[in-house]
Amino acid sequence: MSLRLYGLKNCDTCRKALKAFGAVGREYEFVDVRTDGVSAEQIAAWAGAVGWEKLLNTKSTTWRGLPDGEKHDVDEGKAVVLMAEHTTLVKRPVIEADGAVTVGWTADVQAGLGLG
Repeated sequence: MSLRLYGLKNCDTCRKALKAFGAVGREYEFVDVRTDGVSAEQIAAWAGAVGWEKLLNTKSTTWRGLPDGEKHDVDEGKAVVLMAEHTTLVKRPVIEADGAVTVGWTADVQAGLGLG
């Protein structure tokens, strides 16, 4: 199974996911969205797969720090632009596994990846 995890190296949730993969010997590629970057095209593809509302982290410190004008009238196009400009607005982790995309580290995501 091909697996790529997008997140932040200092994110506790991403660390839990990486630890779980390591515990079962699952090979993966880790992409730090802050240092390695991620394209607007990639973010748009994720938004198309899981929905931009699920992908946009409106509970993050980055979101709270945005000017009020940027947080109003958000649609998919605006959300993708915001997440491309501020990659920490992408909810973590984003996991690509054999063509499927998941967001977050819930019990359902873990079960879908054979870890739960």
